[in-house]
Amino acid sequence: MKLETKAVHAGDRKRTPENRGSFVPVNTPIFASSSFLYESAAKLDKVLGAEEEGFSYARYENPSRRALEDLLTALEGGAGAFACCSGMMAVHMALLAALTDRPKAILAASALYGASVKMLTGVFEPLGVEVDFVDICDLGAVRDKLAARRYACVLMESISNPLLRVGEMDKIAGAARENGAVLVVDNTFATPLLLRPLEHGASLSVHSLTKFLSGHGDVLGGAIVSDAEHLPVLTALSRTCGPALGPFESYLTMRGIKTFPLRMERQCANACRVAAWLQQNPGVERVHYCGDPEHPDARAIRRLLPANLHGALVSFEIRGAGKEDILRFMDSLKLIVSGTSLGDVHSLMLYPAIASHRDLAPRQRERLGIRENLLRLSVGIEAIEDILEDLDQALASLELRP
Repeated sequence: MKLETKAVHAGDRKRTPENRGSFVPVNTPIFASSSFLYESAAKLDKVLGAEEEGFSYARYENPSRRALEDLLTALEGGAGAFACCSGMMAVHMALLAALTDRPKAILAASALYGASVKMLTGVFEPLGVEVDFVDICDLGAVRDKLAARRYACVLMESISNPLLRVGEMDKIAGAARENGAVLVVDNTFATPLLLRPLEHGASLSVHSLTKFLSGHGDVLGGAIVSDAEHLPVLTALSRTCGPALGPFESYLTMRGIKTFPLRMERQCANACRVAAWLQQNPGVERVHYCGDPEHPDARAIRRLLPANLHGALVSFEIRGAGKEDILRFMDSLKLIVSGTSLGDVHSLMLYPAIASHRDLAPRQRERLGIRENLLRLSVGIEAIEDILEDLDQALASLELRP
């Protein structure tokens, strides 16, 4: 079954012994209940003991969330999934699962979402977990780091935030496995339409459901799709820590996913047009886009991503612009929304220096290539002519500097 079909059908219309012979809702409804009853305490005992399939307490399982998790498992090709309250919680839970019964050390990509870096240095390190960073696009450096010491896991993004770098995921997964580590991938930017990390050797694939999968700016959520090895520990951690996604958010996310492939295809096509237009604009110094033939990771992109699907993100640097110029540019936008997210149906402009990477020191941002004149655009599904017209008038409002 193709991914586009799975997005519409997976997770819904389950028939169970309890509803056999009765009606089955076309879409999984919202089960707004914290606990579930059975015809006997003996039956509840078996459900709680995992001797029989069923639902007992919403921190453990909820039918709305289970349907979403089944859908995510189908999309990513995993053994199971856990939907939780935010993308950052998904990163946290995935790392905890990877660290269980392994050395308390993480090798992380130096190019990561700012909050992920903050979690590594501000949460895991104070708890005694050693964290090292590496240029994930330098395969030799990754291999050298893995050979030099024992790590529990490697953490990377399928497409990095915000400079859109792409590491050789399959080769990194192999190197990690050879050295006793596992690969954890934040797949938010690529989505399962472009790339499915578990097919390339990753053990845990993380998503911010807030972004492309729900797609409408009305959900805060996250998810981890797991291989068979890590699913039991992930399930145990989720039940103990209790960060489960609620039934309302599960329903909204599942509804959004039904149209996600269509939206993502349109967004990828629009992003390609935007990148080409920006590259020809004299007010733009540099464009970062995975579809660029001159992209520094072009070889990995050709191997890992489908032809003509290069993601919906375009980052670009405005020539000669400082912080005040960038803020004025954002205020000049009339259609594109200046917000702190991405992946919505509407186009969203973000300034990494004050948002996604605000917590990093200016020198650290500079070392990572996140300059003061850099903007990140999440391209929506609007008419491309309207998106380009808005960018054009906003850039024209600035006095270009040589």
